[in-house]
Amino acid sequence: MAKKKVVVAFSGGLDTSYTVMKLAKDGYEVYAACANTGGFSPEQLKKNEENAYKLGAVKYVTLDVTHEYYERSLKYMVFGNVLRNNCYPISVSSERIFQAIAIARYANEIGADAIAHGSTGAGNDQIRFDMTFLVMAPGVEIITLTRDKALSRKEEVDFLNANGFNADFAKLKYSYNVGIWGTSICGGELLDPTQGLPEEAYLKHATKSGEEELRITFEKGEIVAVNGEEFADKVAAIQRIEEIGAAYAIGRDCNVGDTIIGIKGRVGFEAAAPKLIIEAHRLLEKSTLSKWQQYWKDQVANWYGMFLHESQYLEPVMADIEAMLTSSQRNVNGTAILKLRPYGFETVGVDSPDDLTKSKLGEYGEMQHGWTADEAKGFIKVLSTPLRVYYGIHKRPL
Repeated sequence: MAKKKVVVAFSGGLDTSYTVMKLAKDGYEVYAACANTGGFSPEQLKKNEENAYKLGAVKYVTLDVTHEYYERSLKYMVFGNVLRNNCYPISVSSERIFQAIAIARYANEIGADAIAHGSTGAGNDQIRFDMTFLVMAPGVEIITLTRDKALSRKEEVDFLNANGFNADFAKLKYSYNVGIWGTSICGGELLDPTQGLPEEAYLKHATKSGEEELRITFEKGEIVAVNGEEFADKVAAIQRIEEIGAAYAIGRDCNVGDTIIGIKGRVGFEAAAPKLIIEAHRLLEKSTLSKWQQYWKDQVANWYGMFLHESQYLEPVMADIEAMLTSSQRNVNGTAILKLRPYGFETVGVDSPDDLTKSKLGEYGEMQHGWTADEAKGFIKVLSTPLRVYYGIHKRPL
């Protein structure tokens, strides 16, 4: 009887390492697949490959979907200036969807009987993985040993050690998820709602002092240059901005939000590139979009971020929102100027051929050129008509 093929979404961590070995011991033909959305270094990927075979996998693959993640999600989050709760740039949580899509696609390609992942039953990732697999790989069994057996870290470590794999998975004070759109931090002081994270909790620390100007150039809402250096590769541009901003320890914060399963969660993060890019983009839009473009774009972008966070990326309306966001960017061209300093930054100004503040009709607070004083007074009187009607009948509230 042929062995069942199972694809394990393999990160190299404790839960997925246990899953590979346990399924191999149980007689499955295990394919370990690491879906990389920009959070793994070459050294980590090499180590993952070595460990996957030691754990009993018959095959290991790295599925690099970093550029797909940018094209299908990140650029729309920039177009929409998406920050969950006006704070969190939906960092690693948004990556999970594209990791799940890559895993499901690979499982279909090799004709897998099952897909396994290491999520627990207490978080959002179980939903992101399961929902994507149910839609993209219908009929394929979903295996979640850590969740279904409520396994402890000790049980998993003991099993790996007993079967000849040196499980060097020390219990750390903090847990990290590193991605191209930021690093999330859980545990430690965050479990106490009265405390914030200390300096040692962060992976990146300030190595620069003083101030520095950062110029980010956009064409139709997408980054094309950083400090005058042109980038055809948008992922490389994000990485360059992260390098510049991280040297000042920019982008640190904590977010309290509602999880998909209904409880509240608190997470710390460091995300220099997303914070700088979104604020630079927002600054440029203030000068290049009309009032109502900005208003309605904010409404749909809020829904886009919420749906993405809550595992609804495959909802058909997402493509409709993306079309609207893309259309809104046709005149978002020019350079946004920021001033960086340790642990923070400020917006300075924009240089854009589509800057609407350069109107010949007038300069705000200075002089009008498109209307006369009498026309202004007439406009104000007409604008006040509904209020004058109302308070001509009802008592004034003063």
